[in-house]
Amino acid sequence: MRSGRRLRRHPPVRCLTLLRRDEHPALRYATLMTRNLTTIGFDADDTLWHNMRFYALTEARFTTLLADYAEPANLSQRLLAAEGRNIRLYGFGIKGFTLSMIETAIEVTDGRVPAAVLRDVLEAGREMLGHPVETLPYARETLTALAPDYRLILVTKGDLFDQERKIAASGLGDFFAGVEIVSDKTAETYARVFARHGDGPGKALMVGNSLRSDVVPALTAGAWGVHVPHEHEWTIEAAAEPSESPRYRRIADLGALEPLVRAIG
Repeated sequence: MRSGRRLRRHPPVRCLTLLRRDEHPALRYATLMTRNLTTIGFDADDTLWHNMRFYALTEARFTTLLADYAEPANLSQRLLAAEGRNIRLYGFGIKGFTLSMIETAIEVTDGRVPAAVLRDVLEAGREMLGHPVETLPYARETLTALAPDYRLILVTKGDLFDQERKIAASGLGDFFAGVEIVSDKTAETYARVFARHGDGPGKALMVGNSLRSDVVPALTAGAWGVHVPHEHEWTIEAAAEPSESPRYRRIADLGALEPLVRAIG
């Protein structure tokens, strides 16, 4: 040690990371609890990405395949009736739709449908299971804006494998704190989902294109319900607009959702 001096040891410097008030977990939780809304549920098909357009294209192909046996309008009515009967057996989704097409083909031909036609129907169903996922306008922008301040939950119904595929292909999955793929959407479904992932339906809002599945049962459960109409509406999903409900809102597209959510609080 040069010059005989003793070196003074200083205590280690401790770093203190300061968080903004809205970044501190406890304060952020307290902020959430004082809001009117803490949780936002999103439907998937025809709310975040296109879906029914592929059903419409496949149905048009189906009517062409069976043009020698029935008029297109009659075929569409028969197919819709089969879908309605089969939902409780097959559930919602492409597989149930494909089986309903096969059933309809057998019915309208009195069992004489050629095997080649059935093969083409099955192929049309398989192609639907691989269709590209095209997100709707403002979907990503809206999720990006809301995710830092609210718990976002994806609540969708349909075939498990197909829904998981679409969620992954959409690139939107990371925005959601929870994903629920359910067999049907009822008031009990929303009460359970919003209790599990949030602070109950009273502080939740559900967004979707279906009055029957996304809006009316959410309102019945005590949540807010926001209807975002899509150009393609499945007749089975139709319902009367609950315009008398104080928690019901209708917007033209997802671009109007963030201002609405901020206004509710």
